[in-house]
Amino acid sequence: MSGSLWLKPGTTQDALPAIPRQPTARRAPAPDRARTCPGDGPAARPGHRPAVTRPPAAPRTAPPGAPPGAPPGPVLLAPDPLDALAERLDELAAVAVHPDEIAAILESDGMTDDHIRLAYGRPDSFALAEDLYARTERRHPAPEPQPVGPWHGGLGGCLLRGLVFALPGLGYVLGAPLLADGPGRHGLPPGAVPLLAGAVTGWVWNQVLAHRAYTWLGLGDRRAAVRALLTGAPAGALAGAVVTVAAAGPGEAAAALFGAGQALYLAAATVLLVLGRERALLAALLPLAGAVPAFRYDLPAPLRIALLVLPLAAATAFAALVLRPGLRRGARGRGGPPFAASLPYGLFGLGSGLLVLYAGADAVIALTLSMGPAEWLLHRFRAAGLARLRTLTTAHEFRRAVTGTLARCLGGYLAVLSVLTVAAALLWPGAGAVSVPRAGSLLLTGAVLWLGLLLQAYGAVAAAAVVCLLAAAAQGLAQAFAPAAGPLAAGAAAVALGVLARVLLVRPTTHRH
Repeated sequence: MSGSLWLKPGTTQDALPAIPRQPTARRAPAPDRARTCPGDGPAARPGHRPAVTRPPAAPRTAPPGAPPGAPPGPVLLAPDPLDALAERLDELAAVAVHPDEIAAILESDGMTDDHIRLAYGRPDSFALAEDLYARTERRHPAPEPQPVGPWHGGLGGCLLRGLVFALPGLGYVLGAPLLADGPGRHGLPPGAVPLLAGAVTGWVWNQVLAHRAYTWLGLGDRRAAVRALLTGAPAGALAGAVVTVAAAGPGEAAAALFGAGQALYLAAATVLLVLGRERALLAALLPLAGAVPAFRYDLPAPLRIALLVLPLAAATAFAALVLRPGLRRGARGRGGPPFAASLPYGLFGLGSGLLVLYAGADAVIALTLSMGPAEWLLHRFRAAGLARLRTLTTAHEFRRAVTGTLARCLGGYLAVLSVLTVAAALLWPGAGAVSVPRAGSLLLTGAVLWLGLLLQAYGAVAAAAVVCLLAAAAQGLAQAFAPAAGPLAAGAAAVALGVLARVLLVRPTTHRH
C-alpha cells in the first residue's frame, strides 16, 4: 500500500475520555490453595476442566527519558517514502515548469513503473511526477544580470568565425584563371567537377571529425579531442585529395592540384576552428586580401600562386603546432564516441553543402558570411530558452515564449542574409541582378540551413540531415528538368524543419540537456 496513506500520530491531548463503570462489590481474595497446582485443588476433581491462565499483557510505558508518572507515548508510524523522495528532488522539482520534467528525472534515475507501484503506490512515473509537482512550491531563481556560459557567445567571436568561413572564397577568385585551360563538363566552368567532388568529400568528413572532437571537448577531455583530430585530419585531407584526382578529367591537372590544396586547407581549418584558434586561422588567411585587386585587374600567374600557397602553408603550420601535444607518448585518447552517432552530422554537411552549391557563386558568399550572425543567433536562442526555464512557471507560458524567440531569431537571420545578398550581388564580378524569385529562393535556402543548425544543436541532427538531403535531391532534379520548381523544394524543406523545431523546442525537457 502507498506510503502516502498515513495516519496522524496520537498525542496526549487526543486521549479518549474515560468510560464510567457501575460500582461492584469487592471480591474476597481467593484462598492460598486456589493458587496451588491444578492437581492439588478442586480443579483436579473428575469431570472438572481447569481454568486456563493467560499471561499478563505488557503494560504501555512512557517514552525513554520522560519524568515519572508521564502518560504513555504515541505509537510511531513508518515514514512516508514519498516525503523522502520529495525532499531529495526538491531543488529539481521546484524549478520544473511541467510534471513531465520531473517524470524525465525519475526515469533517468532508473525508476521503473514496477518499482514505483511497489515503493510509492502510484501507477507510473507520470502519476508520481504529478504528486511531486503538486506538493513542491515553485522556486525559480532570478536570471543572472550578466549571464555567462557556453551559450552566451559574444557577437565579435561569431562574426570572426563568419569571416574566416567566407575568406577562402577569395581563393577561388585567384585560382579561376589558372583552371581555365580546358573545357568544362556538365555545363560547369573548367575544373569545377573535381573541385566540387573534393569539397563535398571534405565537408562530409570534417563534419564527422568535428563532432567526434567536440564530443571529447564536451566531456572535458581535450587530450582525447586533440588525438582524434591528429588522426582524422590527415586522413580527411588524403581522402579529399584522392577524390579530387579521381574526378579530374583530361586537361584538369591544375584543378586536381588546386583540389588537393583545398582538401589540405579544409583539414587544417577544422583543427583550428574546433580547438578555438579562430584568430590564428584569420592571420593565416590575411594574404588572401591580395585577391581584391583581382576583381578588376588581371594579376600575374606567379603572384596568384603565391597568394594561394602562403595561406595554405600558414594554416597547415598553425594546425600542426596546435596538434603537436598529441604526439607525446602519454597523450593517448580513448576510443571516442560511436561512429554511428557521428554519421548524421556528415550527412547533414552533405545536404547543406549541396544546397549552398545550388544557390550560385554570389549566394555562396552571402551564405558563408551569414554563418557568423547565424551562430550568434543560435547562441542567443539557446540562452533565452535556459532563461525562460528559470523565470516562467507554466508550460503554456514557456511554449509561447519559445515560439516567439524562435520567430525573432529566424527573422533576424533572414534580415542579415538579405543585406549580405544585395552586397554580394553588387561586389561579386559577373553576378546578376537580384530578382525577387531568386532572392526568395536564397532566403528559403538560408532558412533551411539555420533551422537545420538549430535542430543539430539540440541533438535532432538525423531529422535535419534527412530533410536537407531530400531538399538537395529535389533541387538537383529541378536544376535538370524544371528550374522553376527549385524554390518549391527549398520552401517545403523550410516548412518541414520549422514544424520540427516548433514541436521539439517547446518542450521544457529539450532545453535541459
